[in-house]
Amino acid sequence: MSYRGLKAFHSVALYGGFSRASERVFLTQPALSEQVRRLEQAHDVLLFRREKKRVFLTEAGTQLFHLTTRLFEVEQEITDYLVEKRTTVEGELRIIVDSATHISSVLSRFRQQFPEVFVTLKTSNTEDMLEQLRAYRADLAIGGGIGPGADLKRLDLGATAIVAVAAKGYLPAKRRRLRLSELCAMPVMLREKGSKTRELVEREARRRQLTLNVVMEVEGREAMREIIGTGAGVGFVSEAEFGNDDRLRKYDISDARLTMQESLFYLSQRSEVRIIKSFIEFAAGELE
Repeated sequence: MSYRGLKAFHSVALYGGFSRASERVFLTQPALSEQVRRLEQAHDVLLFRREKKRVFLTEAGTQLFHLTTRLFEVEQEITDYLVEKRTTVEGELRIIVDSATHISSVLSRFRQQFPEVFVTLKTSNTEDMLEQLRAYRADLAIGGGIGPGADLKRLDLGATAIVAVAAKGYLPAKRRRLRLSELCAMPVMLREKGSKTRELVEREARRRQLTLNVVMEVEGREAMREIIGTGAGVGFVSEAEFGNDDRLRKYDISDARLTMQESLFYLSQRSEVRIIKSFIEFAAGELE
C-alpha cells in the first residue's frame, strides 16, 4: 500500500479538488493526479468521480476518506506524543456554528493563548452542521437542540430563550411581548428546514393547534435579519443571537416557553486530536 498515494488521495478529498490540494500540500497537480491514479489502479477501485473540472468522492472514496482521516490524525497524535514537551498548539481548527455569538469571546481568548492556531468559522443550520462534522469537514460544531448520538461528545454552553423579532416601528412602541397566538394574524418568516429554531417554533404551534401565517422561508440568519429589517413581518431567533442591530426589536413570547440549549459537539473518536482537545479543555475552563 502506497503511503504517498493515500496522502495524495486524502489531500484531494480534504480540500475538495486537485487544484486546491496542490496549493495546500505544495505538489504539482499532475503529481497528485498520478499518485491517486496509481492508488486506484493498484487496488482496482474508483475513488473520485470526475466531471469536467470538478471531482466528487465515490462511495468507496467516502469510506476511505473516513479511514485516512483517522490514519493521519493518529499519525499526528504519535508526533505530538514524541514531542510532548512542546507546549505550542498549532494547525487549523474548523468550526461550524449556527451563530458565532455563543463562542466568539471564548474563541478570541483561545487565539490569544494559542496564536499558532488558524481558525476557520462557518455558519449553517443544525442539520448541516452534523453532516459536516460526521463527514470530517468540520472539527467542532456549535448549535442548539442537537440530540445525543453515540458518536458524539458535547460541552453545554447554556440555554437561551427564543424571541420574536420585528423591525422597529412595525409594532407599537410600547409593546415588549407577543403571544404566539397573535402571530397567527401577522406575516411570519421562518428559517430554512433544518433550523432548530424553526423546528421548536413549529412544534409549539402544533401543540397549541395554532396555524402560523408563514409567508416566507429564508435561508440563513443574516438573510432573515435583512428581510425582517425591511418591515416585511416577524421572525424568530435565539435571544443570544439577537445581537446589535438598530433596525430590529425583540419581543418575549409571553404564552410559550421556548428555549434553545446551545452546545459544542465533536466526534468521540476525535476527542484526542491535539487541537480539538486543546480547544475543548480551554472552553470548559472558560465556562466554569
